[in-house]
Amino acid sequence: MTYKVKIDVFEGPFDLLVFLIENAEMSIYDIKVSEITSQYVKYLEMMQEYNIEITGEFMVLAATLIELKSKMLLPRPKAEGDQSMAEDPRNELVQKLIEYKKFRAAAEGLEYQEELAMQIHTKPQEDLAPYTMEPDEFIDLDLSQFVRAFNLFIQKKKKIEDIHKRYERVERERISVEDRMRQIKTMFDSKSRISFSDLIGEHTDKYEIVLTFVSVLEMIRQKTILVKQNMNFGEIYLTRKSKNGAGGEADQ
Repeated sequence: MTYKVKIDVFEGPFDLLVFLIENAEMSIYDIKVSEITSQYVKYLEMMQEYNIEITGEFMVLAATLIELKSKMLLPRPKAEGDQSMAEDPRNELVQKLIEYKKFRAAAEGLEYQEELAMQIHTKPQEDLAPYTMEPDEFIDLDLSQFVRAFNLFIQKKKKIEDIHKRYERVERERISVEDRMRQIKTMFDSKSRISFSDLIGEHTDKYEIVLTFVSVLEMIRQKTILVKQNMNFGEIYLTRKSKNGAGGEADQ
């Protein structure tokens, strides 16, 4: 059986490391590895003196700090002709510490919310009828009246269902711009000129109007049709553009 031991305020090796860095008033981005490693190892030795079992996580981080300390003592190799600084060996540790502090802050926020929730007490709902002294109300209705009222309810419900079945609107399958463009091209097989009103029809929803308008714009961009409008807000006419570049009507 294993036990989770909490020493003072430290619940893990990174918790201890963050405390040592903050207590030494160091920047997390500029850690003095030699000093922090010495403090960290001394703390582990103190734990052993008090016969406190040290988990593997503490030992792994100690080995990481010692390795990092040795790397900081060595000269950093640079490529020939490269004037930029070599990669800082502390970068990986810094990123882990930043990630740890984010999760610790989130955990503290959740713990605070839990404490607030524990201070909220709810009272179960109770039946207060025995204390209101209100008499029960009864409907003065004989059996025949009840049957007639029930039959009227059933008839009204049936009429509503019949209306829904008769006038139920079936949602049309949404088509793409490419499909609508093909439909417009097919219409030119029987007509040389098509008005925009003919394209949208009389019973078209807003989606189909916008889809048709966007399809027409795309066909203009592809130079497959020409459009003409004689006046502002007037009817828009479409003609198919021939292969030689001319259209059935004047240009827009």
